[in-house]
Amino acid sequence: MPKELICVSPFQLQWRDYEDAPLKAQEVRIRAAFGAAKHGTELSLFSGVAANRGPFDESLGVFRPSDPHEAFPFGIGNMIVGEVVEVGVSVTRVKRGDRVLAYGSLKPTHTVSERDCRLMPAGMPWQSAVCLDPADFALAALRDANLRIGDGLAVFGLGAIALVLVQMARLAGADPIIAVDPLAARRELAKKLGATHTLNPREEDVGLALKNATQGRGVDVAIEYSGSVQALQAALRGVAFGGTVVCGAFPPPYAAGLDLGAEAHMNVPSLVFSRACSEPLRDHPRWNNARIYDSCFSMLAKGLVTGVGIVSEPVKLDAALESFAEVVREPGKIIKLGVEF
Repeated sequence: MPKELICVSPFQLQWRDYEDAPLKAQEVRIRAAFGAAKHGTELSLFSGVAANRGPFDESLGVFRPSDPHEAFPFGIGNMIVGEVVEVGVSVTRVKRGDRVLAYGSLKPTHTVSERDCRLMPAGMPWQSAVCLDPADFALAALRDANLRIGDGLAVFGLGAIALVLVQMARLAGADPIIAVDPLAARRELAKKLGATHTLNPREEDVGLALKNATQGRGVDVAIEYSGSVQALQAALRGVAFGGTVVCGAFPPPYAAGLDLGAEAHMNVPSLVFSRACSEPLRDHPRWNNARIYDSCFSMLAKGLVTGVGIVSEPVKLDAALESFAEVVREPGKIIKLGVEF
């Protein structure tokens, strides 16, 4: 019987047997070849941080921390690339043998609706395909920032979303593109992917460095994806007068240290929160999450944006439990965990 990797309670992973359900008329069965985890979201669930806020009340737009909220168990893993091995009687768009991308956790077979599969062109790296999510959040953040050609950009926290965002900013004509992260390997990768400058926040005053790198103006746009209060403060300090700071991370509550009466008050930046799947989007009705996905997949399929180098060398499925635990112990070691089935 096949097994899937699940999280059963905070910080507790285990393998669970499962059986594939019979196919419905519009479903397909996929045999996974590669998969990837989604570090930010999954780690917040794994650690129990997400549950602390309680369930989200869609009608009022508020979290209800006093209400019971149970996120467990949930499957570890986010997207898979594989081969279609079986199709339902009403399926017309894909066929057996097709190589497809779909959302899915770390297990060897998946049953999904035909409409939720994306056909992959020949030669498309699996690493790029599984970066569709986070690419959707990267594109949404750039659009919410209203980044324009020639704008100076700072990106904080060089995880998968930010490294895709660096590539998209290069395509959009941003200059300079300044990547900020304490980890040298991530800064080096950001350079390879299009960053013009990198900064180590452990060694320098990032806000001041952003001003110095832009002839004293500050960056037009700062996008924060680390979830660090110090990073957000540096973004507010280093953004230009009237510029835009985008909060893309989904952090736990900040401790003391965020000063909204300093540079933020003097330089009147716009503070924007970005989340691709919170619809309607700012450019509704022309843009919605589906269009963002389509645009991102096109860029990834054409090689304009890549996931190669962002996704780790894949581990075998039977090593995924220990590898995910290692991500928790040493979050800076792997940017995006890849798995081979």
